[in-house]
This record gives sequence, C-alpha cells and structure tokens, in this order.
Amino acid sequence: MNDVLTGIRSVLIAEDSEVQRAYLAQLCRAIGIQAVHEAGNGREALALLDALAEPPDAMIIDLLMPVMDGIELIQQLQQRTDAAPFVIVSARDSALVASVLEMLRASGQDCGHALEKPASAASLARALERCVAARKSRHGAAVRARREVSAAELGRALREGAIVPHFQPKIDCGSGQLRGVEVLARWFDAEGRSLPPDQFVPVAEASGLIHPLTLSMLEQALSQALSWKARGMQIPLAVNLSPRLLELPTLVDDIGRLVRRYGLQPPELTFEITESGVISRLGTALGTLVRLRMRGFGLSIDDYGTGYSSMQQLSRIPFTELKIDKSFINGAYANERLRVILQSAIDMTQRLGLACVAEGVETAEDWALLRRAGCDLAQGWFFGRAMPGDELPAWRVQHEARLDELCATHPTALSRGHEGSTLSDRACAGRPC
Repeated sequence: MNDVLTGIRSVLIAEDSEVQRAYLAQLCRAIGIQAVHEAGNGREALALLDALAEPPDAMIIDLLMPVMDGIELIQQLQQRTDAAPFVIVSARDSALVASVLEMLRASGQDCGHALEKPASAASLARALERCVAARKSRHGAAVRARREVSAAELGRALREGAIVPHFQPKIDCGSGQLRGVEVLARWFDAEGRSLPPDQFVPVAEASGLIHPLTLSMLEQALSQALSWKARGMQIPLAVNLSPRLLELPTLVDDIGRLVRRYGLQPPELTFEITESGVISRLGTALGTLVRLRMRGFGLSIDDYGTGYSSMQQLSRIPFTELKIDKSFINGAYANERLRVILQSAIDMTQRLGLACVAEGVETAEDWALLRRAGCDLAQGWFFGRAMPGDELPAWRVQHEARLDELCATHPTALSRGHEGSTLSDRACAGRPC
C-alpha cells in the first residue's frame, strides 16, 4: 500500500443503493481503509458528518440520490471548512460527469477523480490517492503565505541573481527520449522560500522589469545549455515570452545578440507565447514574431485552447509548435469529449506541419493516451518537475532507465519533427518503441 493511501483511515460513502453502498464499503476495506461510514443521501451524509467525532479522511459521493443529490451535497460541503476531499462515483453519461468536474475545478473544490460504476479496488485506490494528494497540495500552497512583491524588491532580486531558471523536460512520445526543456523562472528569497511566478511576473510586466527579467532568464539558460553541450548533451530550450515584450523594438536584436554570444543556433531555441496575450497586441506583435521566425527561432502557441480565437491565431502567426493546455490532457483517458477535442488538436497540427506538445502529463494513463493519439512531445510531473540545470544530467540517467517501461506500449503513430521527420527514428533503434 502506498504512503498516500495508508493515510486514509476512514471514508464516508454517500450512495442511495444499498447494494452499491455495500459493494463500495467492501472495496474500501479491501484496500486497507479501517473505518467506513455509510449514508443513503446527501442529507444523511451531512448529519453523519456532524455526528462523527472526527471527520473522515475522504468521501465517496454518488450523483443521483433522493432527498439531497450529489450536486447539492457537494455545494453544501463547499460551505464547510472541515469538509473532506471526495471522489465521485456515477453511472451517468460521461458528458454530465465532465460538467460536474468542471464545476468543481471552477470553485477550487478538492476532487481526485470521477469513477464509473462499477468501480474496482484498483481504480478506487488510485482515485482516493489523487484525491488526498490534491488536498495536500492545495493545503501546502495555502500555508505558504502569499505576500505582495514590490517593483523595488523585484529589481533588487534581479540585480542579486536571486531569480534563476529551472528546466522541465520535454519528452518524445515515440521514443520516450528527452527532446528539450522549458525554462521556468524561480525566485528564492533570503529565507530560501520559493515565490511562484504568478506573484512576481505580473509585477515585472506592470513595472517594466519584464524585459530585464526575460533577458536574465534567457542568458542564464543559454549559459546552462552551453554547459550541457560541453558534457555531450545538446538540449533545445523553450523560453516564455511575455506579450508585453512584443512591442519592444529592440527585442529581436537583444535576443539575437545573446544567442550569438553563447554560440547557439536559432533552431535550438523556441519562444512560447500565451495565445490569449497575443490577441490585444496583434498589430506590432506580429512584426516581432515574424522577425523572430525569419531568423530561425521556433514559435510556440502556449496554453492552446484557453484563449478566445485559437484557430485565428494559428492562421495569422507563423507558429512552429502548438502546446495543448493541461486542462485537455488531465483525465482525458476517461472522458470521451476531452479525447475527441485532444485528438482533433493533434490531427490539426499534423495537417499544419506543426510540432504538438502536451503539457501537464501526470499519469501513465495520460502518457499512453498521447502516444496512441500520435502526439509529438509531452511534459509534466509524470516525467519530472522543473529542476536546476545541474540536476538534469542525473535525472536523464534515471529517465533513460525507464525507457523500456515508457515504450512498452506501441503507439499508433510516431512523433514528427517540425518538418515532418520522425523524432524517434534514432532513439528507437534496438528498442521496443
């Protein structure tokens, strides 16, 4: 039994069918849960929560129940500070369950997974594990107090080198091999605490510090790439580019100067632009993006599917890569509608001759789905979190030890390069890819 699941000592099942309730209780005991409480509807579940000396570690909630259904129960739980994280079980169609999950995400509610009846012991264990892990992750984020960052403090951090790049691997879906890294800014304060980018990037954009911040990240990343090259590792970089910078007349020359200084070639560098950010600055932004592309740099449309005119952006801007937002990846293996949308996006990249990257890959199921769908590249916690540059070589050794496992299932389509070549031809030689 894994550590997360052994932390679940008690659950509360809200299910109106006595047969289903008994079955779920049996599954809970089979996976090592000691105390199982049962309620026949939402109202009984709330009354039981009030009566228990200690709240359960997790809940299992059916959607269709009399007196108070699962949706009403969830809405009531959202008003309670001591509410346990929960898993949904339902026999309803996947579109309805997907709408419930979207409602939960929009409200920030803890929910690890939705299970189709009848559940199995293995699927219930995985769902509860994700459920509690999500709760712990949110709690950890909440206890790290959000503090206001001033422009002066940010400027000082830049001068002192407190903001450094971390690198998240991008993996070839055909071969499982490392194909590049995304550069992500990390700020560590005097106490060693990490400030997330959403706390300081908006300050940088509003104060005019986004230009020095971006150039600092780029220069540090280029220096790291040069260090990797000295060790025989040629790793392409993907760098986020704020839409605020696209109006800066010197941007293209600034980038070109740094790239030449460190001896890298433009095709080794891709700039990621969030699609929703480009829309309001299309006039001058388009000129900057075209100039970057003319010099051989790659252009990636980031968080594809979250903006208002995704296809229009693809028709206007010379992108070489499309990054599908994680909201279309997570759980798509169990959601037919998400699978259709995901496959449509991948098919479109093939027709347009673009590389396709899936971000937010967290599970083996996500990975298997992307390989079957013919996606090119994937990144996410399933492979590795963003890490300091000097940790990447050791990570790569560990990752390559997993290649046989990662390539165990034959994909229906191999990865494609930017010009239609197969990324995995050499890497798969002698391997069951």
